[in-house]
Amino acid sequence: MRIDHSKKESAYLQLYHSLKTEIVNGIRPVGSRLPSRRLMAEETGVSAITVEHAYSLLQDEGYIISRPKSGYYVSFGGEAAADGLPKVRESRIRMTPVQPITDAPEDFPFTALAKVMRAVLSIEDRRILAKSPGTGMFTLKETLAAYLARSRGMQILPRQIVIGAGAEYLYGQLVLLFGNEKVYLTEDPCYKTIRRVYELYGAETKGLPMGEDGIVSSALQENREACLLHVTPYRSYPSGVTASAAKRHEYVQWAAECNAWLVEDDYDSEFASPTRRIDTAFSLAPEQVIYIGTFTKSLSPSIRMAYMVLPESLLPLYTEKLGFYSCSVPVYDQLVLEAFIREGHLERYIASRRRRLKGERGRKETETDSLI
Repeated sequence: MRIDHSKKESAYLQLYHSLKTEIVNGIRPVGSRLPSRRLMAEETGVSAITVEHAYSLLQDEGYIISRPKSGYYVSFGGEAAADGLPKVRESRIRMTPVQPITDAPEDFPFTALAKVMRAVLSIEDRRILAKSPGTGMFTLKETLAAYLARSRGMQILPRQIVIGAGAEYLYGQLVLLFGNEKVYLTEDPCYKTIRRVYELYGAETKGLPMGEDGIVSSALQENREACLLHVTPYRSYPSGVTASAAKRHEYVQWAAECNAWLVEDDYDSEFASPTRRIDTAFSLAPEQVIYIGTFTKSLSPSIRMAYMVLPESLLPLYTEKLGFYSCSVPVYDQLVLEAFIREGHLERYIASRRRRLKGERGRKETETDSLI
């Protein structure tokens, strides 16, 4: 493995991408141990800190796991990934309940938001009273597309985005788009509102049991007639389970084989990893995945705005069936959010919270190591 120091890409990202490719392609099979940080540093000619950073990214995304006083092991490969790996004190990973957010965090940048709100009122004046285009303001969708490219690695066009007043509104639009005579699969347990909305629109739903890294594979394969699978890959509520990299690949493969749609409900991925973004299922299969994002966790639950990214192949069907719908979010709210993101406030706030989460994780790991 060679690091090209003449490239603009940093050394730790080169190492991360090289190792990730080897793991996904099976060159480093599940259960195999990675070289120690010191040995990898000597082999690649980089510092141990660089190796540690690359390993941390792989661990955050579920490609490897760390065992105290043992090392790093490849965990990518599905539910059998843990077989043969050194065991920690507890043989099973606990599903930690996630508490729903009710109040904005104390470090929320309210001053910046208030300044943006006043500026929009001053600059846009009476234009905030205009009617929004059906799928949302183009300026907001353009800014969101650029933000998703930076934060999620998603390459999309503004026309693929649909703005709605909360994720629940967009769930309903999915049933209207695909029809209520088909089966809609969800995680079990899942955020109850997902199933309630689908059923309210007349669709049949079925919950698939959750394992330690996502939906149990056998349950997924037993339900190949459904038209849609709705998953929350990052800290799924209420189980707290984050789907492994192998499981995200499995979801995408299932959707492709069953000619079905995968709905990636991405309400918490900004903070699933305190170091960097986690690859989305949409990036793995942009023509098979419908991506839904919200600002409930990244900003505040009071910002009742969500967005849906449709595969380009679905745009004609959406226009035909739902093109007459009016946008459910006021123009003023859209303009405020657009300016807030464009001026960098959102990403600075997320970076600040990630740093705090990284510090909290470090303190917990230190406390855990001291008990072992």
